[in-house]
Order: sequence, then structure tokens, then C-alpha cells
Amino acid sequence: MSVAEPLQNLSSATCAGPRMTQAGQPLTREVEVLDEYGQRRSIHIPDERPLTVFVDKRELVTLMTLGAAPELLVLGYLRNQRLIDDLSQVESITVDWDVHAAAVRTVGGIEAFEAKTARRVVTTGCGQGTVFGDLQAQVDAIRLPPPDKAGIRQSTLHGMLEVMRQQDSIHRKAGSVHGCALFRGTELLVFVEDVGRHNALDTIAGWMWMHGVDGADKTFYTTGRLTSEMVMKAAQMGVPIVVSRNGVTQMGHALASRLGMTLFGRAANRHFLCYTGFERFDSEPEPQRSPVRVVAG
Repeated sequence: MSVAEPLQNLSSATCAGPRMTQAGQPLTREVEVLDEYGQRRSIHIPDERPLTVFVDKRELVTLMTLGAAPELLVLGYLRNQRLIDDLSQVESITVDWDVHAAAVRTVGGIEAFEAKTARRVVTTGCGQGTVFGDLQAQVDAIRLPPPDKAGIRQSTLHGMLEVMRQQDSIHRKAGSVHGCALFRGTELLVFVEDVGRHNALDTIAGWMWMHGVDGADKTFYTTGRLTSEMVMKAAQMGVPIVVSRNGVTQMGHALASRLGMTLFGRAANRHFLCYTGFERFDSEPEPQRSPVRVVAG
């Protein structure tokens, strides 16, 4: 499965929802480099590009992205920023790379648009993510499924990590990107890479919304660190279990604990740390290795 395959033809695959262009772009570009041996050779690098989002002709934000599925990125961004809360509010999303812009047309406009976008917080997201308003004030409105309805076995976690280990990726080819994935058990549903982990997450959120995919029985995976922004967005997607190849920040940990979310970090191969939500985790501990004794000669 190639990197872009899960995102192809999504607009035509869905009858309900907004009309969307399909303006996905090549994700890498070939350049010539000079290595330490003085040799010239060609390699691929991620093809980063700006995308300015306009909502009903009003400029909202400029996102730096690879452009794998820009319409889904914009849709997921609007959802995760709580600027829209129903798919029927969006009439169309049109991406035009000639002017590097995405035009969102809503049905009836966004109520209190100026007030909702007045407070802008620059986050720790790669390329500087942005959060509008005080999203953490809305935490109490989020309800994740209880532990007896949504859990994960250690063997399932190992299976997910093995799938990701074998997954073809831009990162292996060109580096400099983050990847995010959505799983049902060990089944990989969708995988997205972008210059920022928050962009990849927003694209998956857009994919879920367009396809009517519920997050209650899913697990979210990311190569990036779990900050409060990443935890909050995963919670808004209704996903109760999040796995990261990287670590967890203090605010991410505190927010996950408050939400009752299960966080795994430093997860690669058969290694991991479960930071929060132990009650969702069916542990099948690895056997302890005996320490190697060195006998002096």
C-alpha cells in the first residue's frame, strides 16, 4: 500500500457532505545534493507548500502542508477548531494551487466567526500550529467511551506497531515529516504524512467526518509527541486510545488523565510506556530478561 492510496478518490466515494475538489499534490520533489565524499547525487525531499484558508471569503489561517488531501485537511481543521460542528454546515471546499488557497463556502455562515477566531494561540505544532479560542475550556463537554466499552490488549498494540514498522512512508524515503494513522484493532484504516503532526491528524479527522467513521472503537497512532493539542484533537474525534512513537508532555498527560484517555508513548517494536488510562489496557507483560553477568578473568 502506497502512502497516498488510503486518501485517493475520497470526494467521489462519499455521497453526503460538501462538494470538494481533489487537488492532492506530489508529496516529494527530487533535488541534487553534494555528499561528504564530494559526490553529486539526486534525493527526494518533502514538497512543503503554503495553503491559505478562506471561509466565506474571509482569511482564516495559512497551513504549511504537503498537500496529500488538502480538502480533508481543511475540513478536519475546521472541525477540530470547533468552528463548525456539523458536516451539513459546509457547502464546498475548493483548493486552487495556482494561488495556494482553499475556499470554504458554508451554508449560512459561521455564527460569531470573529469572536471565535479572535483569540489565537500558537502551539508547539511543527511549523507552529494554531488553536483558536480556549479549547481546553470545552474539555468537560467531551465524553469518551468507558473502559469496559473500549480497551486494548498488549498483543493488539504489538500488532499495530508491527504494521507501522512495515508501512511504506515518505519519512523513510525523504525524512522531515510526521505520520498519523487510525486503526481498528490491528487493521490500518488510513495513514497520512505531513510536515506537521497536527496537519496529519486534522486530515484524518476530515476523513472520519466525510465517511461517518466513529472513533469510539479506534486507536490513533502518531510519530510525533503527544502535546495537549494532539490529545485534545484526538478526544474531539472520539478516540479513547492514542499511541505515539515519541513522548508525552506534562500538559498532554494532565489533559489525557482528565479525559480518561489511554496514552502510550515511546512505542516502537515491542517497547512502550503506558502513561495514563491503565484501566483500558489488558497487559500481557513481557518476560523479564535476566541480567548478563560478567565474570572477571
